[in-house]
Amino acid sequence: MKLTLRVWRQKNADADGAMSTYEVDGISSDMSFLEMLDTLNEELILKGDDPVAFDHDCREGICGACSLVINGDAHGPERTTTCQLHMRSFADGDTIDIEPWRASAFPVVKDLVVDRSAFDRIIQAGGYITAPTGAAPEAHAAPVPKPDADFAFEHAECIGCGACVAACPNGAAMLFTSAKINHLNVLPQGAPERETRVLDMVSQMDDEGFGGCTLTGECATACPKGIPLMSITGMNKEWLRATRRASRR
Repeated sequence: MKLTLRVWRQKNADADGAMSTYEVDGISSDMSFLEMLDTLNEELILKGDDPVAFDHDCREGICGACSLVINGDAHGPERTTTCQLHMRSFADGDTIDIEPWRASAFPVVKDLVVDRSAFDRIIQAGGYITAPTGAAPEAHAAPVPKPDADFAFEHAECIGCGACVAACPNGAAMLFTSAKINHLNVLPQGAPERETRVLDMVSQMDDEGFGGCTLTGECATACPKGIPLMSITGMNKEWLRATRRASRR
C-alpha cells in the first residue's frame, strides 16, 4: 500500500503546530497502525529528520496509551484501540489525517503526545478503597451478587485512554469518571467511601477544566471498551444523592 499521511507536528504546548505531509510506500495491510508509524519514523530517522512522537506501550489494547485522532475519529474507523487498528481498514492511495487528542485538559507535549495526567488526579481524588493491610481476605468473605459483579467488571474495563474526551464535542470526561466511580461504588468494599468518592472525583474533574456533558453519546460510541452511556446517568444519581445528604449535615 502507498499512503499519504498528514501528521500534526508540534514542538511543545507553547509552540504553534501544523500538519506535515509524508508519503509512505510498501505498507502491508496486516500492519497495525502503530507499526505503520514505526515505518514512517524509520524513514525520517534515515533522512536525518525528527521522528513523529506518539504514545504507545503494550500494543495489546490493554494499557490505553495509544491516543490518536485518525481522519477525525478517536482511535480511527474501527471501535478499537489505535494499536489494534490494522491497515486493512484503509485502501491503497488513501490520505490519512493523524492528530492528537483535542482537549484543553490534555495539553500537547509533542506532536501526537498529550499530557493525560488530569485522569491520574481524578483517580487520586477518590478512585480507590481503604482496606486494612495484611493477608488477602477469604474470597467469599464479602459476597457480591452476580448482577453487581457484572456491573463492576463492565465499568472496570475502562483503560483510561481518553477517547471519550477526544470524541466529545465539549471535551467532557464524564464517561471516564463515571466508569471509575461506578465500578467501586457498586461493590461492598467501596461502600464506606461511596459518597465522598463521587463528590471528590467529580469536583476534581471540574477543576481539571474538562467540558460539561450534554449526553450527545459520542463518548460511548468512541470507547474501545464499550463503557455504556448509562454509566454517566448512574454517576449523576450517585452525585445527587451524595450532595443532598451532605447538605443535611
